Amino acid sequence: MPVYVQHEVLGKVNDVFNAETLWQAPGLALFSRRPLLRDLLERSPREHRGRAPTRCFSHITLMLAQDEVDDDRHLTRGARVRDLAQSLTALHQKDFGDLLGSDDVRYDVIGTDALEPGQVEVKFGHAVYLPGAGEQPLYTVETSRDSAVWQAVCPIYPQQRLALIGHDADLASHAVPAWPFGTVGAILLINDGPDAPIEVQVRPKGAFDCALDPLSGHYVVSAKGDSAGARLLMRVRRAGAAPIPAPPGKPAAVWKARAPAGMDAGDTAVPFSHRPAAAPVESDATYAPLAQQRVSLVGLALPCLSRYHETGAVSMEIGLAPSLQLAADGEAAAIGFAVDATDQLFALTSAGRQPIEAPATFTPVDARAVELLAVAPAMAERYRALLRLPHPIAAPVASGARFAFGRSAPMLAALRVLDSARFLRLAGGADSASADRIGLSRSAFSFEAGPGGYRIGRLSATQALFHLDDQLVFVASIGEASADKPYMLPSGHHLVAGHYVLRFDA
Repeated sequence: MPVYVQHEVLGKVNDVFNAETLWQAPGLALFSRRPLLRDLLERSPREHRGRAPTRCFSHITLMLAQDEVDDDRHLTRGARVRDLAQSLTALHQKDFGDLLGSDDVRYDVIGTDALEPGQVEVKFGHAVYLPGAGEQPLYTVETSRDSAVWQAVCPIYPQQRLALIGHDADLASHAVPAWPFGTVGAILLINDGPDAPIEVQVRPKGAFDCALDPLSGHYVVSAKGDSAGARLLMRVRRAGAAPIPAPPGKPAAVWKARAPAGMDAGDTAVPFSHRPAAAPVESDATYAPLAQQRVSLVGLALPCLSRYHETGAVSMEIGLAPSLQLAADGEAAAIGFAVDATDQLFALTSAGRQPIEAPATFTPVDARAVELLAVAPAMAERYRALLRLPHPIAAPVASGARFAFGRSAPMLAALRVLDSARFLRLAGGADSASADRIGLSRSAFSFEAGPGGYRIGRLSATQALFHLDDQLVFVASIGEASADKPYMLPSGHHLVAGHYVLRFDA
């Protein structure tokens, strides 16, 4: 494998700001005790024909002890650092002018805490690039362990051909925060110009798996045979470009396999087909159709807490377990979502707290994606986003009877998963109340299953109700609707009340 990034420590130098001392030792280099910068560049050409170099590296990073760089900044406003870079550039052009072609010679002098005073380290190679004056990045590279908290790794510039990211700056041109694969392997990014996408390769080949997730648009890097499941997410985006909205989710399936016999009463109910499986022999058995009416909790609506400042609510947090079910009290969450008193959205993971905006898609584990949907303008006064639940919760309902939904209604109480004090935090450490007290009336609405849909009646004058279609696209705000003059909700459409996004199937 080529040496994409070459590091060399020049050792102790009496004057680290003396360019001639760093460039070449006096006398014959053959008798020099240690190679200096000119010798290193000569021994490691960028291109060669046989043993003869035809092109040399021209972008070099010089690292000095941080204390010496700080002293220069304090005493001379960084003049010695600038003079060092300019002097090395001139020496480089003088001695290697015939090997440069049209390449610019660029030096960058930086400080590092890894060196002692008097030590000098140089870095150059195929994957080392220094931008020119005024050159703006073409791409930005970011990584994450959970798809919620993203950390910047490096920019890629229009004229930059290669970038190598990995464990640390000694093994790559850029270190990746929380790199999970040890010191073996790195990721090579290849830039073929602004009209071609960035090519991503693993170096050495086969060190780990790397694949593009077309739905989320980021790469999933995972270790081979790693029982701990170490993985890294990486995305490469045009500099200054907004995140690409997640594609709309597929509509929930109407038919699913029947739940296995013996399922516990507390297990989540799922829709199932009543069509008998094909039998290899004739049978006199008959099949009685079962009731299909059901209501499913498919999402949670994150409220604008600023509307409820008089309650003292300062934040609302919802966590999802590694199974992507709603996390139980005290259970560690793989990812969480929060909204604060200023209506700012956050993603919460073990890596920290990251401000986010909807729409967005997250993959905290190698499983089904978690989608955060934007709300329609007609709902924006009350809600910040809709969290689509990866595992909806369903409950059967009987036809021909009218039921009520609300804080005091026993019907569908199992779907009111936020009826707990643990989701809402109040100012001053006051005892929290159920999150349902924000936005959901004691008796919010009535519903009655009928042919082709549900009759919805508004039971509280202050209860906001919103109709979404089968794709969770806004249809209407439900205003004056009563048991006598109900609002007709088509089968498979959704109703938003309080924090709950409910799908009604009939």
